[in-house]
Amino acid sequence: MSDKIVHTSDAAFDADVLENSKAVLLDFWAEWCGPCKMIAPHLEAIAEELGDKIKIAKVDVDNNQQTAQA
Repeated sequence: MSDKIVHTSDAAFDADVLENSKAVLLDFWAEWCGPCKMIAPHLEAIAEELGDKIKIAKVDVDNNQQTAQA
């Protein structure tokens, strides 16, 4: 996993995403989600290529239901 991808939570979502000065690519994912696993390597490649220009954040929908529902 790239260190340029932030795993955010309900508690940290505002600071990590909404108050971020960069554009944010946000991935809502779950451990059981096949397509989520398929896209993960692509997100890592984007993070490596554009990590200084954008922020990539991931929200585990099973553990952060408040953010996922909002």
